[in-house]
Amino acid sequence: MGDVLLVRHGETAWSASGRHTGLTDVPLTAGGVEEAITLAPYFAGLSPALVLTSTLTRARSTARLAGLPQGETDTDLHEWDYGAYEGVTTAEIHRTRPGWSLWRDGVPPGDAEHPGESPEQVGARADRVLARVAAALDGAEGDAVLVAHGHFLRVLTARYLGLPPAEGRLFLLRTGTVSRLSTEHGAPVIAGWNTRPLPVD
Repeated sequence: MGDVLLVRHGETAWSASGRHTGLTDVPLTAGGVEEAITLAPYFAGLSPALVLTSTLTRARSTARLAGLPQGETDTDLHEWDYGAYEGVTTAEIHRTRPGWSLWRDGVPPGDAEHPGESPEQVGARADRVLARVAAALDGAEGDAVLVAHGHFLRVLTARYLGLPPAEGRLFLLRTGTVSRLSTEHGAPVIAGWNTRPLPVD
């Protein structure tokens, strides 16, 4: 069975400023565009068995700029719904909730478009994606590529390793990077994390 390549989208204005960016459709910055373009060497000549992309513009743009083959969008790949904390930084939250942690405390509900999610709800989406990946890779040649968002991909990594969703807190994930989930002796492992192609002289 092939590996699972995780691509976090390039930088956005909100990710650069630390604002929680769930379902808000924020575009890439100029720097985010450059980050996505620099990922192209990873995918040159690659023939994935499956390419799945979040429906949000920042992920779809990253996939296109990185030269990935046309894949499918999947709403299960969208970012954590941050509820009332959409667009708010952790520093701002700590003014009224000192010590707050997304992973431990979750988020309060927002409006109808941002009801919020618990770690377990995000984990359920990740499990559905992983089941879809496993089915696509069963007996197939090639890897699966998932282009999505930082917190969601951290939860997915935890679930891939058999950990509770909240253990995604252990896996810091940078914008515009590729990470690789693989197996060793039949057990799930992380084979690469936060990687970017080396610059060409």
